[in-house]
Amino acid sequence: MSGRAVRPAKRWTAPSDIAAKVRRRWDDGALLRAFAAGDPFPVLDVPVHGPSAADLGERFDEARDWLAALDAGSRGGRAYDLVSTSVGGRDLGRTEVPGRAVVTSFDQAWRLLGVLDDVAAFGRVLTTADALLPDAAVRTWVLDKPLRALALEPEWPAITAAYRWLRDNRGSGRYLRQVDAPGVDTKLVERHRAVLAELLGVSSRAAGFIADLGLSGKPTVVRLRCAPGLLGLPDVVTDVTLRLDEARQLAPRVVTQALIVENEITYLSVPVPRGGLVLWGKGFDVDQPASLPWLRNTDVTYWGDLDTHGFAILDRLRAWLPQARSVLMDRDTLLAHEGRWGREERPTSAALTRLTDAEAAVYADLVSDRYGARVRLEQERIDWAWASHRLPAGHTGGVPGELRLRR
Repeated sequence: MSGRAVRPAKRWTAPSDIAAKVRRRWDDGALLRAFAAGDPFPVLDVPVHGPSAADLGERFDEARDWLAALDAGSRGGRAYDLVSTSVGGRDLGRTEVPGRAVVTSFDQAWRLLGVLDDVAAFGRVLTTADALLPDAAVRTWVLDKPLRALALEPEWPAITAAYRWLRDNRGSGRYLRQVDAPGVDTKLVERHRAVLAELLGVSSRAAGFIADLGLSGKPTVVRLRCAPGLLGLPDVVTDVTLRLDEARQLAPRVVTQALIVENEITYLSVPVPRGGLVLWGKGFDVDQPASLPWLRNTDVTYWGDLDTHGFAILDRLRAWLPQARSVLMDRDTLLAHEGRWGREERPTSAALTRLTDAEAAVYADLVSDRYGARVRLEQERIDWAWASHRLPAGHTGGVPGELRLRR
């Protein structure tokens, strides 16, 4: 077969193509921002690709339908104006067809995009923002992020009420639960915390949001079991949870020993040292018990998981209590429990500078997968008889031993 390939006909511009060009300026917020600021409308000129002179001869009916669709889309000039251009020549004669669609006003843009209701809703958002003057933070945010503000319109009065309450109670030390603004509760604040954080210029993280506003958050607590009489409590009280800030202010009688344990059930199971206490470390929350000032001169032992993160927690503990010793985090314990090994999902290989030489050697074995891929031995999987016989001798009384750290 011979002959030239027939090129596909070029697609003619439809009303939806004109709307798509204008919608880009809606989607980036430029049109709403200019409208709200009272700026002149940025005239939008959209090229229209239509039938050629040959098309008019060969595809007349299609061209007529195309023109009718463009005229209908313009809504009599209320959505856009059509500017004509000539096609053809001396042989076929010249014909006027639309060559450009021009949007010259906000009203035309709103009708073309079908956003009249959205614009009215945005007006309500702005009115609420203006009611907060002379505090301009809300209006500034609305103009900067008009589409985000528009999406929030159904709850915008409550959001601004929450903003006012948070602004006025900044630094008060009150709990968020005490909010009494109309239509506002803690669930609404949590749901819109990101927006409120931007309006107030604070962190959007839950803890940071509360702290930056000077409000009171859920208190950090420390849980411990202590020897009889150590904290002046009745002997029947065996397990105590205290606010950390209050626990730091305690002045207990001399604490001779402290055992910090990773796992909760192990924390409940180990015997309390004579004249001492057991504290629940809760993984990387170990900073909480470790920060108690009255442990600084105490013989402290730490028992955590035998995996890379267990050693990372031990390293973190020693930033507070450099005298702390580890127990059951050694190579013998690891190898004796091979049948109980698990797999550490996301091991760390961070440089840990506060481990002893023996601890560092086991940590290096785990990091390098010496005994297998991502080996871990969780604390609660260690044989209880094995653990009971290897608790440090000082656990029943004695003087803290010397701790030698790597240099």
